[in-house]
Amino acid sequence: MKKNFLKSSVENASLNILLQIAFRCLTFVINAFVLRHVSQNEIGITNVRLLLLESTILFLSREAFRRACLTDTLHHNWLKVINLIWFSVPLCATICGICGFIWLRLLSQPDITVTTYYEFGVWSILISCIIELCCEQLYIVAQAFLFVKLQVVLEIINIAVRTIVYTTMVLYWNGQNAVLAFSFAQLASVIAYTMSFYVYFWYYTKKNKKDFPFKSMWEFFPNFTGKKWSECVDFSLLMLLWSFLKQGFMKQLLTDGERYVMTFFNTLKFDQQGVYDVVNNLGSLAARFLFKPVETAAYFYFSQLVQREVPIQTQIKQDSNRIKEAASVLECLLRVNSSIGLIALSFGQAYAKLALFIYGGSTLATGIGPALLQMHCLAILFLAVNGITECYAAATMNVAELNKYNVEMVVLSVIFLFISLLFSTLFGGIGFIFANCCNFTFRIIQCGRYILSQYKNTNYNPLNGLMPKKSFICCLMMSTIVTMYSQVSIILLIRTLEFDI
Repeated sequence: MKKNFLKSSVENASLNILLQIAFRCLTFVINAFVLRHVSQNEIGITNVRLLLLESTILFLSREAFRRACLTDTLHHNWLKVINLIWFSVPLCATICGICGFIWLRLLSQPDITVTTYYEFGVWSILISCIIELCCEQLYIVAQAFLFVKLQVVLEIINIAVRTIVYTTMVLYWNGQNAVLAFSFAQLASVIAYTMSFYVYFWYYTKKNKKDFPFKSMWEFFPNFTGKKWSECVDFSLLMLLWSFLKQGFMKQLLTDGERYVMTFFNTLKFDQQGVYDVVNNLGSLAARFLFKPVETAAYFYFSQLVQREVPIQTQIKQDSNRIKEAASVLECLLRVNSSIGLIALSFGQAYAKLALFIYGGSTLATGIGPALLQMHCLAILFLAVNGITECYAAATMNVAELNKYNVEMVVLSVIFLFISLLFSTLFGGIGFIFANCCNFTFRIIQCGRYILSQYKNTNYNPLNGLMPKKSFICCLMMSTIVTMYSQVSIILLIRTLEFDI
């Protein structure tokens, strides 16, 4: 069975990467076109203020459920698991109420000269989040039973609907009312995504597959009638869920800390937030293309192979090949991700200005944009390593270790918010990226210590994957020199063609 987990995890990651590349290339071209029609103020509102609201609600509402309910899925009592997952909907509604009040009543509102649809945008996010949580049980079942192609297709539908609706409305209104277009695109994409999930599983349950425990759509809905709580909810998963919930708030602060500082302390104006977000999105292409799909697949893989509550030495005695495979995969992932991060750092220093010019025109290529992107390329390296170490730790820590890790995350969150506020005040947007680098460094150290302690007194050391070979380093140094020289030549060529860069 473990071979199937590895195969399905690789297939899942591969298909997701191909999907990300194909559709992000499409959206890259469309966004590059739209950026020339939408004001930076509206980009700041939609991409920072409103998307921060969405990521906050969704992460706090569902991330803990996903991590807990995808642990050791072979031994699940799915009736209890489905009941547990549905608690995410009232949790989401509660978080929506709190966040909606903050975003509408406590935060500074955009000037009416920028947009009059800010309130509608907030409500569209709140409604779409609740709708999306109504298919969360289907997402988890699809993950657990390896419906890889289904998730790829649904992600295509989600991105396609969002992109088509937003782009069409923006162009129809000649770049005006971008916030309104964003709101309609948000609602349309989530409704299409949720309905597609239900339609597929309605069709699939009609087939009555023997190895699939769900025989009708009603079994995907909660069932508490005439039963004791112990028969309705898996309390061991509930305890694990509680640990992840406590961790989730801190992790969200660490993930989007700079956006919270921008939003709550107004360290950057909306137009500056727009530039920062565009640069951040461009710099995060590797994270969305490669790292996130790999991390999702890796978490599922490690959570199936490594048992949380059993010491690694005991697991080696029980099945040494399984732990050897897990350690080898972890080492390989660390080597690949760190290599990608180093390549991004090498090429990013030379081609940051050119990339911004191609993406958003001369407006982005001048000013602080290139420096932001160059600094962001350094953050990609830390992001690449942190994603793998953190997903492994989250997939294999027992409840006690998770609780200890949560306490460390609280301290780290406070430190991160402080240095984000300090560095952004001193250095502007670059300060946010530098604070993120510090954040990732601390988190890598935390998870690295856990991995070292777990494999202590064994023959495995997965962290060897972080040590690049000398030949690779030499190639990177040579490529940096060549790209810096070629960048000068390209810019001179563009200037001779009378492009304003």
